[in-house]
Amino acid sequence: MDQLNILEKIKMIPVAYQQEVEDFIDFILQKKVNKKDEGNSPRKLGLLKGKMKMSDDFNAPLDDFKDYM
Repeated sequence: MDQLNILEKIKMIPVAYQQEVEDFIDFILQKKVNKKDEGNSPRKLGLLKGKMKMSDDFNAPLDDFKDYM
């Protein structure tokens, strides 16, 4: 896509909507920066350790489905 073509299209948009286009461009650029930052830091494992508990009968059939079994 040609940059000149993009600029010409933006100029054709009514002024009221040009701010929305600029905001969207800023959003995309920020998203790209955030992804770049995420790639540089290693994941931290075990952040939720001890905060969740699985019940002992997790695999047991649910009473709600007795009619279907």
